[in-house]
Amino acid sequence: MKLTVLGATGGIGTEVVKQALAAGHHVTAVVRDPSRLTVEGALLEIVVAGLSEHGALTEAVAGRDAVISALGAPDRKPTTVVTEGAHAALAALRSSGVRRLLVVTASGPFVDGDGFFTRNLVKPILGQVLKNNFHDMVAAERVVTASELDWTIVRPPRLLNGPQTGAIAARTDGNVRGSFSINRADVADYLLRAALDDTLIRQTVSIAQG
Repeated sequence: MKLTVLGATGGIGTEVVKQALAAGHHVTAVVRDPSRLTVEGALLEIVVAGLSEHGALTEAVAGRDAVISALGAPDRKPTTVVTEGAHAALAALRSSGVRRLLVVTASGPFVDGDGFFTRNLVKPILGQVLKNNFHDMVAAERVVTASELDWTIVRPPRLLNGPQTGAIAARTDGNVRGSFSINRADVADYLLRAALDDTLIRQTVSIAQG
């Protein structure tokens, strides 16, 4: 598989690149600062480009099988990085003729499937603390789901830096109950498998540690 990864120097993006290379996939990592990419490999191509550089992004996704956007804000300040990434990815895919797009958001802004305690006590507090990040992710989802492309949105909960376990619970009809975190390495594992799963096209999937 030939992949392009946006946000390749972030926690999830780095794991996607590392695991994809280990599985023998060709990876194009789109980064602003190549010195921050700690992964190397013979099948790795690095493209230095910002989200506003449509020509460079189009070239970076042309001929690929899928694009994975693992963009995220580094803090809780007002941000539009996930939404900007969605717009940029969709524009590049349309120009290049590539259809498969996977976008990482979060389960935090959504309550479908949550239990009473999480829905009524945890999520209201979380929504205030992370309101800027959540607003950005909700806006990004609207952009992606309105598109005609073969998208999949993946919503993880609290992200941890543990090892890849392969124990992942997933639901397309609401958030995963009883599990409130997941390792970034497992998010990457799920994204790579989802990229090959046609049943997840035009689906929103909540995942958590299984």
